[in-house]
Amino acid sequence: MLTSNDILYSIGKELFWCDTCGRGLQDLISLRQHVAEHIVDVIADKNDTYASHTLHAGLFSYQEAVTDEGVKEKIEDTTLGLSDVEKTSNLYNMCSNCGKGFTTPKDLTNHMRIHTGERTHNCSVCGKGFAYSSLLTRHMIIHTGERPHSCSVCGKGFVSSSNLTQHMSIHTGEWPHSCRVCGKGFVKNSYLTRHMRTHTGERPHICSVCGKSFVASKDLTQHFRIHTGERPHICSVCGKGFTTPNCLTYHMSIHTGERPHCCSVCGKGFARVLDLTYHMRIHTGEQPHRCSVCGKGFTYSLLLTRHMKIHSGERPHRCSVCGQGFVNKSLLTQHMSIHTGEWPHRCNVCGKGFAKGWVLTYHMRIHTGERPNSCSVCKKGFISSSHLNRHMKIHTREQPHRCSVCGMDFVRGSQLNRHIKIHSG
Repeated sequence: MLTSNDILYSIGKELFWCDTCGRGLQDLISLRQHVAEHIVDVIADKNDTYASHTLHAGLFSYQEAVTDEGVKEKIEDTTLGLSDVEKTSNLYNMCSNCGKGFTTPKDLTNHMRIHTGERTHNCSVCGKGFAYSSLLTRHMIIHTGERPHSCSVCGKGFVSSSNLTQHMSIHTGEWPHSCRVCGKGFVKNSYLTRHMRTHTGERPHICSVCGKSFVASKDLTQHFRIHTGERPHICSVCGKGFTTPNCLTYHMSIHTGERPHCCSVCGKGFARVLDLTYHMRIHTGEQPHRCSVCGKGFTYSLLLTRHMKIHSGERPHRCSVCGQGFVNKSLLTQHMSIHTGEWPHRCNVCGKGFAKGWVLTYHMRIHTGERPNSCSVCKKGFISSSHLNRHMKIHTREQPHRCSVCGMDFVRGSQLNRHIKIHSG
């Protein structure tokens, strides 16, 4: 291990000696290059991005050469390959936990809070704590709704300049960091590192409660709020809380009615780009997520996960009144309305009640005659995309639901269920 006591010295007229390995070099430049190789080796061993700062500070800051006459000479500018900032830095404040170096004791004190978990800067609105005042300042923008960094192309506002820089890549098409596996590009190298875990399967961040693992620490933080019930991002209109700022932003579109992302085919607007991406698959017919059991395709992974429970028979969400199990929480919520008689979303035409707002939206199309989802083959219109997907199987002749008794195929699961009764008597 190299230390600040490693002295570069010469014995004899021709050789300069390395105190780490004892090798002799003919001149000072060769010795500097040789020591740099030791530095690279230690950095590789420590796998620490800050090791180069620490080692350069220890090796070169106070080094002296010994001449033939035994007179010590300062070795000037031995910081080979360093930037001007690194040459002028004195990283003498070292973290005892991870070895990272800092220029001032204050920076070291702030850094130590990462290890101790200390959060001295607390939000006056939601009480969340932060290690640095700058993080608290950025967090407060969530509550105020301030977006000081605006895009010069589309006018969209962002909390930080780094978020704006990321966003600009949408307009410029610049993605400097590319995945060597799938070719996908990223704005930052850290995003590429995180993405690579989707290929390697690495999930280094593990929940201490349920054991579920995550690619990124922020995903674990958000997940942990399921256990704690924390909802730090509060809607200023209705007071509803959310686990992430993105969820709050999406929710706010309900109040504002803003739908900035519009479909180029049918003109339908969406609050998020992701929602538009999923919607476009209705027009293109793309279903990239396929069931390994029956081969049925889905537009996004959540629908596939939900579908797989049909095959496994898993019903993790159970009614506390009658014990009936459901594939997902939303179906349980709808079911509970049977017991409570609560139907918060009511049709202003016929008075029929619904458990969810989107179900009311579909119902209203019965009265208005609106059919926004059109078949690309026969142009027939449908109330919902699910109805359109079902209809498309007429054209594709797809019958994914097969009877395990006689092998007969059906377009819909409900048709198969009716058919099974024939065998059961």
